[in-house]
Amino acid sequence: MNTGIELIAAERARQITEEGWTADHDDTEHPAGQLAGAAACYALWHSVYLHSGVLWRFIMALWPWSHEWWKPTQPADPIRDLAKAGALIAAEIDRLQRRQADAPRIILPK
Repeated sequence: MNTGIELIAAERARQITEEGWTADHDDTEHPAGQLAGAAACYALWHSVYLHSGVLWRFIMALWPWSHEWWKPTQPADPIRDLAKAGALIAAEIDRLQRRQADAPRIILPK
């Protein structure tokens, strides 16, 4: 059995190799936290699925992209959906680190 971090890493690798979601794509197409927002939706999904249609509508209101890109597992698989969430969080962390590395540093005199 793979650990959570292994499942997340495998999902991120799949997003890159199969879906083509590269660092450049993430940096240029999703600069405003959309990756983190999508991750939050997947993280909420597995607990909401069994509970309330009202919460489902809330998640869809938060979903940052077209509804055609919403792809929770069917039948519901919370581990798979949480791996998607983790991979999207990892992509957002990487995007923020790249942006931070590219930011000019201003050093004030003492």
